[in-house]
Amino acid sequence: MQFLDEAKIFIKSGGGGDGCVAFRREKNIPFGGPNGGNGGRGGSIIFECAHGLNTLIDFRYQQHFKAKKGVHGMGQLRTGASAEDLIIKVPAGTQIISEDREELLADLTEVGDRLTLLEGGKGGMGNAHFKTSTNQAPRQFTKGEEGDEMWVWLRLKLLSDAGLIGLPNAGKSTFLARVTRAKPKIADYPFTTLKPQLGVVYAQEREFVLADIPGLIEGASEGVGLGLRFLGHVERC
Repeated sequence: MQFLDEAKIFIKSGGGGDGCVAFRREKNIPFGGPNGGNGGRGGSIIFECAHGLNTLIDFRYQQHFKAKKGVHGMGQLRTGASAEDLIIKVPAGTQIISEDREELLADLTEVGDRLTLLEGGKGGMGNAHFKTSTNQAPRQFTKGEEGDEMWVWLRLKLLSDAGLIGLPNAGKSTFLARVTRAKPKIADYPFTTLKPQLGVVYAQEREFVLADIPGLIEGASEGVGLGLRFLGHVERC
């Protein structure tokens, strides 16, 4: 499985449906009153921390997520159907960051965590809503609210209890393979490990998660080798 720990996506909640202008039309009722219904609510954008995910690779192939719009109101006081919320599933340890990277919007660390980031627009009012004692046949209606939209960054920080940090080819992957059941790639050349590897250590009736991080070399802070990017995966240790 390919590993991706950062992605930029566009999200947009659905707009509300418009209200309806309609009047009651039945035999022997020549002056039927207004009966235009309200519009339905637009779909919201919800992030959910899901079980079984450990990478953001799916967001490489889909970057735009748009919830549907609510249905317009109809005659006979029928309210338009509300749109379904759009649920975006992410792995545990995912952070949601503003487009300028200045604000942390959410940090989803537990499976089952949910966050409604953008609310769907409210539906508009039909003309039945505007009927008064002095205005028996209103033709006013309101349009549904527009949905909100934004770009956000998703950043995955693996959930581990301890991390192995060191020079390339120092034996980190070998150690991980010996003390856990993980099977990282092991070879006699630098940068064999190109992505973080996780393993579970069982010792004295206890267990903890151990992470193997790609090696660091002199100048990594300036982008030499694989840089410092993967250090974010041991911030939670």
